[in-house]
Amino acid sequence: MGGCSGVPGLAPHGTGLTHDFEVGAESMPQTSLKSGFLHHQLIHSLVQTDTIPSREELLARLDVTAAELDRTFDELAEQHGVVLHPGSHDVWAIHPFSLAPTPFLVESGGRKWWGNCAWCALGIAVLVDAPCVITTTLGAEGEQVRLTVENGRVAPADLVVHFPIPMTRAWDNVVYTCSTMLVFRSAAHVDDWCARHRIPRGDVQPVTKVLDLATRWYGEHLRPDWTKKSVAEARAIFDELGFTHPVWSLPAQEGRF
Repeated sequence: MGGCSGVPGLAPHGTGLTHDFEVGAESMPQTSLKSGFLHHQLIHSLVQTDTIPSREELLARLDVTAAELDRTFDELAEQHGVVLHPGSHDVWAIHPFSLAPTPFLVESGGRKWWGNCAWCALGIAVLVDAPCVITTTLGAEGEQVRLTVENGRVAPADLVVHFPIPMTRAWDNVVYTCSTMLVFRSAAHVDDWCARHRIPRGDVQPVTKVLDLATRWYGEHLRPDWTKKSVAEARAIFDELGFTHPVWSLPAQEGRF
């Protein structure tokens, strides 16, 4: 079964890491295996079978050497297309899916997945394109809720999602960022939660609007020619959805998000 917790080997959020939006894969050795196609193989397998192929299965299916596969995983990680376990080429997360347990369980037709966050859980429902049930807890605390996603609608529709981390800092520690994108009853619930946990309050969006975001963001993730969204593309999506809070502000520069 393929939310987030602290990541061994990754710096915690707020350590002053630089905000590098530039693609870093150009200096890597070229391989015949394209990162977008590897991304497609992983996402397609997750949608169909709940998990990703083993390393041995990938080597046989893609007809590449181990070195080529590792270089392509490195390239995909540089593009923010996959999150690898520190010091390895094992997949931790490939958004919107997490291969590690999280507070977001998504179920459909007997299949089960973990989403990295509320945004990702709704993104899984978009990719599955079938009735889904998302089970989570409000504010990652005790009260469990179940959201149903079907025919482009999410219910209950009166819940909200909190986005406390600015998008410019999202990839400083993306696992921490995802772990804070949680579902709440209301904006007042978010205020109380932030005060108790001493986490700065960010933007609060209706869960219906976050489904719109997930649809725009993940709608093309199954394409064999997938490429990571650029900063400009991300900024355009946020603008079109009317996200005006400073959390969503991105610089006018080139490079991948």
